[in-house]
Amino acid sequence: MLSLTDIRKSHASSEGPVTVLDGVSLSLAAGETLALTGESGSGKSTLLHLCAGLDAPDAGRIEVAGRPMGRTDAERAALRRGTVGLVFQQFNLIPSLDVAANLAFQARLSGRHDPQWQAVLTEALDLGPLLARFPEQLSGGQQQRVAIGRALAARPALLLADEPTGNLDEGSGNRVMALILRLVADTGAALLMVTHSPRLAGLLDRRLHLRGGRLA
Repeated sequence: MLSLTDIRKSHASSEGPVTVLDGVSLSLAAGETLALTGESGSGKSTLLHLCAGLDAPDAGRIEVAGRPMGRTDAERAALRRGTVGLVFQQFNLIPSLDVAANLAFQARLSGRHDPQWQAVLTEALDLGPLLARFPEQLSGGQQQRVAIGRALAARPALLLADEPTGNLDEGSGNRVMALILRLVADTGAALLMVTHSPRLAGLLDRRLHLRGGRLA
């Protein structure tokens, strides 16, 4: 479902290029879950952004569902829209849409909106009382739950999550993780999750550690 081969990425700085990823290779099968751990600044979020097609590597090859990640923004957006679900720390909810419309947004874009599945997500994420509210009326934890629901609503083949329970209390976080893992089991989706929590990492099938731009 996901294949990375010798991925390299650098960022510019006043002192010249800074290497963020230095030859990262990994693979993730359909239905498999993988936790990515590492210190702050180790390149975890950069790697996730590359897998999502939000940026392009300097070198290397990325394939999602057997298709190479495009080099142009339009090509990457098309692949992302139809195949990938994203849950990042920045919620990126649409301010002008209420919670119900935000939940449906990605699924409608991909042509896979399912009101019954959205109702299941709404109940599981305890969003029923919030459906008519707008993002500015929500707490950080509530926005996180909406962002998670939006990512799951289209039943993505690949789910990418950056600290998906970071803004939730332990009880809510456990319920969200159970929902995410249920989706993977029910639909055969693959999950790549960045987390600082050894406990959450232990819930997934595999764990890799990123240090100095390389997998350890």
